Amino acid sequence: MTQDLFRTDAYLTECSATVSAITPQGIVLDRSVFYPLGGGQAGDAGVLLLGDGSEIAIVDTRKGKAEDGSFTDAICHLPAPEVLAQLLAPSDANVIRLAVGDTVTARIDWARRHRLMRFHTTTHLLCHLVPQLVNGCSITPDYARLDFNMTDALDKDALSAGIAQLVAAAHAVTVGTITDEELDANPALVKSMSVQPPRGSGRIRTIRIGNQDLIDFQPCGGTHVANTAEIGSVIVTKLEKKSASTRRVVLGFAA
Repeated sequence: MTQDLFRTDAYLTECSATVSAITPQGIVLDRSVFYPLGGGQAGDAGVLLLGDGSEIAIVDTRKGKAEDGSFTDAICHLPAPEVLAQLLAPSDANVIRLAVGDTVTARIDWARRHRLMRFHTTTHLLCHLVPQLVNGCSITPDYARLDFNMTDALDKDALSAGIAQLVAAAHAVTVGTITDEELDANPALVKSMSVQPPRGSGRIRTIRIGNQDLIDFQPCGGTHVANTAEIGSVIVTKLEKKSASTRRVVLGFAA
């Protein structure tokens, strides 16, 4: 099990951690600031700083998987394939030395993560501007997209103007939780047709945008900025008709 520090504070850039396993899926730590791929959001990249001053570049982060394919509570930090192969087959000739029980500093690529946070928060603003169910989502450091289950045409300039207005309004973005029972009583809180919030722990993480003026409120496990003003200049770069009932909105940073 990995304690996921990013769930409560998306602005943590590093932490001290202990190596709990080295597996073909990656390096598992007892705690981490690295967000694993999930909910449409890309996994974090960064470095693990070792006790001898060397470092291991982490190119991706994924959730651990059990033999039956189900996700576990482990977070796997993926180095380059040749580095992972070296760690799995240690020898005296290896340059990089890492073992279970070692203490490391896990440090994310903050500039990359912050772009992901800005885009992810913007997708929530889109859910306000386009009040339709979402049937696909992808959030990368360079662009984000949402696929809406709808047949009506959308206006790119109008959506960009709507995003700019919500960004300028500087709405607070807060993390909270609701119970499984509260979600069951309010099924409309789930905006996604393809990703369902995890259950079983008794509490479901939520993201709320706006205080008195509620802009968006839904279950979400991703990382977000603390205020919409922090998003900056994000615009709609493309609209696509993906199918008879799907309209895709692509987001990018303004030049």
